Amino acid sequence: MKKHFPLSTFHFLSFFFLLSACAPKPSTPQTLIVMTHDSFAISKDVVKNFETANNAKVSFLQSGDAGAVLNQAILTKDAPLADVLFGVDNTFLSRALDGDIFDAYESPALKDIPAEFKLDSSNRALPVDYGDVCLNYDKKYFTNHNLPIPQTLEDLAKPEYKGLLVVENPATSSPGLAFLIATRVHFDDGYLDYWKSLKANGVVVADGWETAYYTNFSASSGKGAQTLVVSYASSPAAEVFFASTPLTESPIGSIVASDMCFRQIEFVGILKNTPNRALAERFVDFMLSQKFQEDMPLNMFVYPVNPNANLPEVFTKHAQVAAQPVVISYEDIAKNRDAWIEAWTEAMK
Repeated sequence: MKKHFPLSTFHFLSFFFLLSACAPKPSTPQTLIVMTHDSFAISKDVVKNFETANNAKVSFLQSGDAGAVLNQAILTKDAPLADVLFGVDNTFLSRALDGDIFDAYESPALKDIPAEFKLDSSNRALPVDYGDVCLNYDKKYFTNHNLPIPQTLEDLAKPEYKGLLVVENPATSSPGLAFLIATRVHFDDGYLDYWKSLKANGVVVADGWETAYYTNFSASSGKGAQTLVVSYASSPAAEVFFASTPLTESPIGSIVASDMCFRQIEFVGILKNTPNRALAERFVDFMLSQKFQEDMPLNMFVYPVNPNANLPEVFTKHAQVAAQPVVISYEDIAKNRDAWIEAWTEAMK
């Protein structure tokens, strides 16, 4: 005997199968390409949250240091390689704005960001993080030698610190350029005379931060001859966080006295001609959100610009923020940067 569905059940099943056949298939995730410098890092689960919420796939295109990334973006602006660019800092901001690579976007998240970080009034480049380039010192060395920690730039040229300082070349290094700018602001037109006095006092110049910090700096390498290095005020926290043996105190300290530090601010912008403008806007919003901002410190050892973001304990205990970093507009940096570097290179031959 054949089994029959009641008429109402038959109609329901027919309607259900018809709907199933006509229902749209889930859309393929939209890919967003974010161009960054090589030091960019963020937790995978944080990125996954954005991807899930926006049915997207985020691909990070790491393209060298900040200067190289910017040059590439300018050269390819008519056919951009990415949708979003992150990593332009205030030493290169004017070059990015003059290169006209960004579309303006006034993110709703900007309402939470302090005015001191909003350097671009056109909202083409939006602030994401900041960090202070300062001098780090080897605590053990200064204690064992009963040597005072230098508290001014002038101190570094004194005989007792001869041969103890390593800096980065400002022509090839972002922190090197930041330190050069700090000396230019502090000494005004006398900055080259100051650098000549450092040269006479045995300053060592490395091509980049990694060499200066991991090879020359005694507290990091354990073998380097220099006990003072141009690095970041967050470096002491990094030493504790990455220590193979748990530490209660960092082996290095930061000198954050007035005029001894330069504050770097990093920006994000939506590249012109992106076909994914709406998704790019959502990603910029995401970078300024509390979740993303709280994930940055232990990945890139920078500070969030969103004051609602909580800092990890290792930062609050071991990192410092300069109370009075040098102040100079990005326009002044743009106008004089190349001339300062050229003059410095000639003076240090």
